[in-house]
Amino acid sequence: MAIEIKAPTFPESVAEGTVATWHKQPGEAVERDEILVDIETDKVVLEVPASADGVLEEILANEGDTVESDQLLGKIKEGAAPAAKPAAEEKPAAAESKETSAAQTSGDEKVAPAARKLANEKDVDLSQVQGSGKGGLITKEDVQKAISGAGSKPAPAPAAPQVQVAAGEKVEKRVPMSRMRQTIAKRLVQAQQTAAMLTTYNEVDMKPVMELRKRYKEQFEKRHDGTRLGFMSFFVKAATEALKRFPDVNASIDGTDIVYHAYQDIGVAVSTSRGLMVPVLRDCDSMNLADIESTIADFGKRGREGKIGIDDLQGGTFTITNGGIFGSLMSTPILNPPQTAILGMHKIQERPMAVNGQVEIRPMMYLALSYDHRMIDGKDAVQFLVTIKELLEDPARILLDV
Repeated sequence: MAIEIKAPTFPESVAEGTVATWHKQPGEAVERDEILVDIETDKVVLEVPASADGVLEEILANEGDTVESDQLLGKIKEGAAPAAKPAAEEKPAAAESKETSAAQTSGDEKVAPAARKLANEKDVDLSQVQGSGKGGLITKEDVQKAISGAGSKPAPAPAAPQVQVAAGEKVEKRVPMSRMRQTIAKRLVQAQQTAAMLTTYNEVDMKPVMELRKRYKEQFEKRHDGTRLGFMSFFVKAATEALKRFPDVNASIDGTDIVYHAYQDIGVAVSTSRGLMVPVLRDCDSMNLADIESTIADFGKRGREGKIGIDDLQGGTFTITNGGIFGSLMSTPILNPPQTAILGMHKIQERPMAVNGQVEIRPMMYLALSYDHRMIDGKDAVQFLVTIKELLEDPARILLDV
């Protein structure tokens, strides 16, 4: 019996996707819930699992093909056994012996096919891998963790590819731009072309926040089950309070209408291997510092694993981006439409400052607020940024609402 493999049902905001990677080839065995293919959309990468055990019979949408919602991607022959390899393709006994020793375990441990395949490729001893699946099943993720653990040991440098290049010849490599990167580029250009974008700057003395963090860092971590106290949560809370005081900054433009939001959903820019993503913290006014820090940490983890969902990226009334983690001293952030403002954080750097008539060395950070001048007047933008500065330089104001 042939079972159809279909693309996921895309949300209304996603028109189509691109087949990124097939993890199986025709004739290979598949297990129920095993990931068969990745579909890259302009927002996230969606994984398509197998709906039954069997053999991948046919691939109908190849890597690089554009597919629509619920489009047929391939077929699985349910309950079939993988075809035997021709004798001419059999590997030398020595190589097969090596692969067998790498894939087999010391006992009757269960190993998922994807895990065994990865173990063979990376020469991982499965007897040393602890299974986290049902009944002690060793999954692909378990093997990946074992590889990561071994990654701390210095590995031999891969041999450089032998490329014959004539003297004076300039080598170039051309690769197609991913769908996500195309969308990011399109939105950034659109933001600059359609908005009357302007940026105002200020600086904040981070000493009060740093002292507060240093004083309560360990207690905070113990109280909140290992959640670490960072700087971003202070900025989110300060921005939330400032957004309540300046509703124009929390609004968006829809055609000729202005949409005022009675809630604060703040997007936090996360850098991933596939590009910049902006997952959204929902109802920030009701979140405490621990909630914010744990949610951001979860976004970062899922971003690295490619598991941020489309729902995580939808909406948002304001965005915060932190170029300081990469060493940026000052920058001009670009709006994230349809939002009308974005806050840019930067590197904390010690500088001589005049404090009460005396020169002191203080940890200072430049702040940048880019805003749409069609919606926000310069006076409101400047006062909004000053409010964030004042709240951070005296964190008690956040609690006292003053």
